Amino acid sequence: MSTQRRVLIAPSILSADFSNLADQIAKAEEGGADWIHLDVMDGHFVPNLTIGPPVVRSLRKLTRLPFDVHLMVTNPDNHLQAFRDAGADRMTVHVETCPHLHRTVQQIHTLGAKAGVCLNPGTPPLMLEQILPDIELVLVMTVNPGFGGQSFLPGSLAKLRAVRRMIRDQRLETHVQVDGGIDPTTAPGVIEAGADVLVAGHFIFISADIPQAVHSLRRSAYPSLTT
Repeated sequence: MSTQRRVLIAPSILSADFSNLADQIAKAEEGGADWIHLDVMDGHFVPNLTIGPPVVRSLRKLTRLPFDVHLMVTNPDNHLQAFRDAGADRMTVHVETCPHLHRTVQQIHTLGAKAGVCLNPGTPPLMLEQILPDIELVLVMTVNPGFGGQSFLPGSLAKLRAVRRMIRDQRLETHVQVDGGIDPTTAPGVIEAGADVLVAGHFIFISADIPQAVHSLRRSAYPSLTT
């Protein structure tokens, strides 16, 4: 890993206590979270149903942290405006759901948000080749999307290395984000492989001490960190 690349922590509220989201987000922010990750699932592309724009809008009042919205939905183009209006700062779509991916990315940018593209575990990095110069983030799923609390897929490390190599070869500054089974045990390996944004939900929000969990994940990224 390049020592110049700062690792960002993006707690995913998918594993948070939805009856107490204000407090949970405040505690993640207290712990030093960089972004808040919001998983949007439609019950069609993935076998789960989560939040929509009204929830994002209500949460937007609770924090100034950037909202990193992951759209696990079949027709993301139909929802971009609504999520941007609700407060999304970044919107990530799946290559598997976008037959006109470049147009979708352009639409995200036109709305004034940062654009990301996500790869499922079975999708090869080659699918990024043409779109990579036009996006700010690549999300590599390190579990199959749809549910929190899954175990990290070790084969993801080779994909992360390939994605980071593509970014380096094109001399880009694109973030590489990982989501799925991320905790202090798996974080060092994904960082070494090229990740610089860690999404973690289960590890952070099931903890009895959410700020300490965020600190613990950051210490795993920077072993010499003492605070």
